[in-house]
Amino acid sequence: MRLPCRLLLFALSLIALPAGAQTAIHHCIGSSGNPVFTDQPCASMQASPVRASPSPEGAPSSAPMMLCAATRDDLRQGVIEAFAQQDANRLAGLMLWNGYGKGAAIADIEMLAGLVRQPLLGIDFPGAPTPARSAATPYPTAVSTTPSTPMLVLDVADRTGTGARQWHFDLVHRAGCLWLRNAD
Repeated sequence: MRLPCRLLLFALSLIALPAGAQTAIHHCIGSSGNPVFTDQPCASMQASPVRASPSPEGAPSSAPMMLCAATRDDLRQGVIEAFAQQDANRLAGLMLWNGYGKGAAIADIEMLAGLVRQPLLGIDFPGAPTPARSAATPYPTAVSTTPSTPMLVLDVADRTGTGARQWHFDLVHRAGCLWLRNAD
């Protein structure tokens, strides 16, 4: 009876042996700027190590990064941030890109890069529900002739700085998110 138990323990120790022999995986940034995962130290590959930022013990975890705009206010804030940072990629991240060919996508990204370099003068959601009337505005406003398709209108200064130009984006609800689609 002792021999089968010893053989079983020996077999289990052989199975566990490779788990202890595994080396650490190093997360590095290569000289080209791309992430590299390797079993070698980063320095041996002329790469820089990526260190996780330490978080204090017991500190609450930060809120997860918002991946899409869930509301018009989220969408408005994302557009404002994109213009403030002059970040065409941030604005492109708010857009729905399915159905685009490579050439059309590149052309639209270039258009967005030029757009975010212009001063943002205003953001409007024509046809959006208006807030309830207050004592200051007791009478209803005139009937609006806004489009039936929900949209976002950006007012930006033109390239000369002497006028303004409007850019129209359709609003698309998909997968619980609110996306922009180029309407111009």
